[in-house]
Amino acid sequence: MRAHLALALALALALPAFAAPPELLQLKDTPFVQQKPDFCGEAVAEMALRRLGREVTQDDVFNMSGLDPLKGRGVWTNELATALKNLGVDPGQTWYRLKPSEATKQLAAQWDAVVADLRAGQPTIVCMHYDDTPDTTEHFRLVTGYDAAKDEVIYQEPAEKDGANRRMKRAEFLKLWTFKPAKDRWTIIRLRLTPQEARAPVKYTSPTPAELSLHVQELKKTLPKEMTLAWEKPFLIIGDEAPDKVRSRAKDVVRWCRDLLLKDFFAAAPTTLEEVWVLKDAASYEKASRTLFNTEPDTPYGYYLSSRRALVMNIKPGYGTLTHEMVHPFMHHEWPAAPAWLNEGVASLFEFPYEDEGHLKGRVNWRLPGLKAGLADKAVPSFKQLTHFSQEEFYDDPTGVHYGAARYLCFWLQEQGLLSRFVRRAFELKDQDPTGWSALTEVLGKNPDLLRKDWEAFVKGLSQRRS
Repeated sequence: MRAHLALALALALALPAFAAPPELLQLKDTPFVQQKPDFCGEAVAEMALRRLGREVTQDDVFNMSGLDPLKGRGVWTNELATALKNLGVDPGQTWYRLKPSEATKQLAAQWDAVVADLRAGQPTIVCMHYDDTPDTTEHFRLVTGYDAAKDEVIYQEPAEKDGANRRMKRAEFLKLWTFKPAKDRWTIIRLRLTPQEARAPVKYTSPTPAELSLHVQELKKTLPKEMTLAWEKPFLIIGDEAPDKVRSRAKDVVRWCRDLLLKDFFAAAPTTLEEVWVLKDAASYEKASRTLFNTEPDTPYGYYLSSRRALVMNIKPGYGTLTHEMVHPFMHHEWPAAPAWLNEGVASLFEFPYEDEGHLKGRVNWRLPGLKAGLADKAVPSFKQLTHFSQEEFYDDPTGVHYGAARYLCFWLQEQGLLSRFVRRAFELKDQDPTGWSALTEVLGKNPDLLRKDWEAFVKGLSQRRS
């Protein structure tokens, strides 16, 4: 018995030691998210944050980065680091310099740090070359594992819909990870994902900064170089005047009109992004219409492209077309089925706007002579008829009398200090009365047509010289 034990022990000692299997590190509980255009950094951050149980989207990451959305791109390294900090994650140093003479050793140390984080259950965001082609771009990926047996890095590729758990040979990964901006200065970018106290992202109403950025990205594919962009939510102003002039138009006209409309007439701004193309003269307006929008304008002033949600206007004659058209998205947001007479009556009132003690008002304008002619010909509908016109009936009017009647009914209410109250009451009663008649009756205190003679006398006493 002892002889057998001695033989077995001798054989065991003679055999080589059994090698431990190569290590496989993989954070399998990482959700995959495909990026929106140029949002690779935002997408990998969303993956990492969702892995921590935080309800954060790639749009939230962009919104928390502080990046100006008018730049029309996704976040770069410093902006992504800012977003992570604002969302309660410590990205660490992020930028690491390498000496070319010591690059092999330093790069190995950085890779060991990535592996150490994986062992601790933390993925890593890296910025690297997308591939090894000459015109490659910089790209963010999320490292979620390492297969030592195959010497492969496991990562999430946000640029492709089936990009979960991709693999790349470590040598290729290290090559793409290394930036060489100068012969004597190399760089790698690594953002650690050390959780701190969770911070909820700021929730924006649409259109959000991320939505604007994505819109600008798409717009820039065809945007002429001479165009300047400005933002007055929800209006993206695009103009070919001098940059300072475009920004002035945005502030002094669009912001001014928007804020006063919100003050007296509408509870909230539209949630859809609206383009406002402010073109410097007739030639520019006509050229943009044909080359950018494939449209032959039938008016020298401007028009609205509903399919694009874009107002295209010639600013040379003045900004009345702009302030008119700005009313429509507000009205649509508040009351999508608003009657045409109310929609166009308020909009056309502000074709000639001014501010009176902090309130938006309209002046007498070019529609007055046509309305007076209609009154003389007894061609102006009663208030009851006007308010009950269908869309088709209202717009089927080559004389412009319907527009004139709607505008100067609103003007009459304005001059009595009743317009804001009427418009808001019409919104409140829209489910019971889709015409606005009930609100008009309530605000005036009687059947509006009983006041028809007063209104006609008022209109006939108006003059276009009024200021």
